[in-house]
Amino acid sequence: MSERGFGSCARYVQRRGEIGRVGQHLAALGKTALVIVDPFIEKTYGAQIDASIAETGVTVQKIIFGGECWEGEVNRIIAAAGDSRPATVAGIGGGKTLDTAKLVAEDLGARILCFATVASTDAPTSGLAMRYFEDGCADRPIFLPRNPDMVIVDPDLVVKAPVRFLIAGIGDALSTWYEARSNRDSRSKNYVAGGQGMPIAGMAIARACHEVLMRDAMGAVAAAREGIVTPAVENIIEANTLLSGLGFENCGCSAAHGIHNGLSILPGCHSKLHGEKVAFGTLCVLVLEDRPQSEIDEVFDFCEALDLPTTLEGMGLGDASTEDLRRGAAASLNPGEATHATYAELTTDTVLAAILAVDAMGRARRS
Repeated sequence: MSERGFGSCARYVQRRGEIGRVGQHLAALGKTALVIVDPFIEKTYGAQIDASIAETGVTVQKIIFGGECWEGEVNRIIAAAGDSRPATVAGIGGGKTLDTAKLVAEDLGARILCFATVASTDAPTSGLAMRYFEDGCADRPIFLPRNPDMVIVDPDLVVKAPVRFLIAGIGDALSTWYEARSNRDSRSKNYVAGGQGMPIAGMAIARACHEVLMRDAMGAVAAAREGIVTPAVENIIEANTLLSGLGFENCGCSAAHGIHNGLSILPGCHSKLHGEKVAFGTLCVLVLEDRPQSEIDEVFDFCEALDLPTTLEGMGLGDASTEDLRRGAAASLNPGEATHATYAELTTDTVLAAILAVDAMGRARRS
């Protein structure tokens, strides 16, 4: 393409002990802030956060996140802010906390700080927010006019969180290279400035993300299970958060995320984390695009080693009927879904066939 565009957060900081420096980062962005905090983080680290803010003199209104990034929660927080116009809106927590903070910041015209306390998604760096309905079903991605001003990750918090979150982040990041390739081959637009051509930098970042996952994922998970921060853990945190975020935004998503969204209409998989469902969707992309069996087997091996879902049972959909799955496949092809960037023939039947084929292969491998 003759046009191309690249988007990124303004600053990324990944450093141990950063939870004790929240105030310094807020002060760098302005004198007033609205801080949206995950309830567990408030209970565990709230005093430390407050002490850090007190040292800087930043005037802060703190609001506890309600648990779901949906329209009602965004409106609740905006109403709580009243007539105040904080310089910064900060989210401290997981992906849904951060996406909610982005949407609130956009409404209030504030700068955005995303403090990720887990490495479970690439949400912190991106200029979009995934909005859900109150019941947890996917609503739609909302594309914002800019990326966060600052993204902070504290590895000490990441390894203290359940390791399932780190593994889910790996599952999400696993899709980055394969979906970038889908977009390259289908000549689709990325998510920068309304949709631009894919830059060389974006593809290079997506490839680097994949290389880090293949090299360091197993060692990082082993260390994280023991609460240990190692270079492999640091590398995977960066891959899950920064490389995957820049990779998907500058290259685009495809059916891994589209099938995630489609299957999310089925209640059975609501207990699964975003990255767990995306990992299953990644296998579906490879089947849809008729990639070599050796590549499919490699991804199956990787997912099985990390206990990421490779069957419908693993997705919580073991009892789903074919008609249920057909509804999910059809939903993955709704107008505007990322599935349409996949380099393949796309119908409800072809998507359903990919889902069923992945399930069949996964069950056969397990037996």
